[in-house]
Amino acid sequence: MTDTDPIFSALAAAPVVPLVDSGDASEAVATARALVEGGLAVHEVVLRRDGALGAMRAMAERRAEIGEGLVVGAGTVLTLDQAKAARDAGAQFIVSPGLVDEIALWCIEQDLPVFPGTATAGEVQRAFALGLRAVKFFPAALAGGVPMLKALSSVFGAMRFMPTGGISAANLPEYLALPSVIACGGSWLTPTDRIAAGDYEAVTRLAREAVAIARKARG
Repeated sequence: MTDTDPIFSALAAAPVVPLVDSGDASEAVATARALVEGGLAVHEVVLRRDGALGAMRAMAERRAEIGEGLVVGAGTVLTLDQAKAARDAGAQFIVSPGLVDEIALWCIEQDLPVFPGTATAGEVQRAFALGLRAVKFFPAALAGGVPMLKALSSVFGAMRFMPTGGISAANLPEYLALPSVIACGGSWLTPTDRIAAGDYEAVTRLAREAVAIARKARG
């Protein structure tokens, strides 16, 4: 995993990763299209529902239709089998809620970007020892938020973080102001009630708002 991976160039342009929580292919594609239209190209499809892998596969297969620059990954990956299935379904990166050595090592071997969840110095150090230089910080708000990230960053200067959990438009600037934060993930960009109602314009508005916040925070 290097800075030349598509996910890193996309995150440099817009350091916000919306979570797509859908088991319906048509709904996922429409959500992705709305997010890309709003300026967010890196999407994490969380594997919490039946059909989520199929939804992610549809996004990957219809990348050209959805929008230029789409990078789709799998989130809530709990096992190595899930990671393998996600890769086969078109995932360009893997995100886990916790650090599991066999998932991380397999992804490294496959040259597949992986962001395992960490919440303590011990977990970050373990990820560092495995060779990772970017991890998820989860659950961000409950694990100490910005103060905890500042403390971890002071010790692990080469590590970059993707805080997720409790992130919103209101606190996004605080997280993105930290140089060690590569991006922030969040579900506030894909409200289930608006998507269920077919209001994809609301998703696009939220995405545009997040992009504007990120640009201001990053100067």
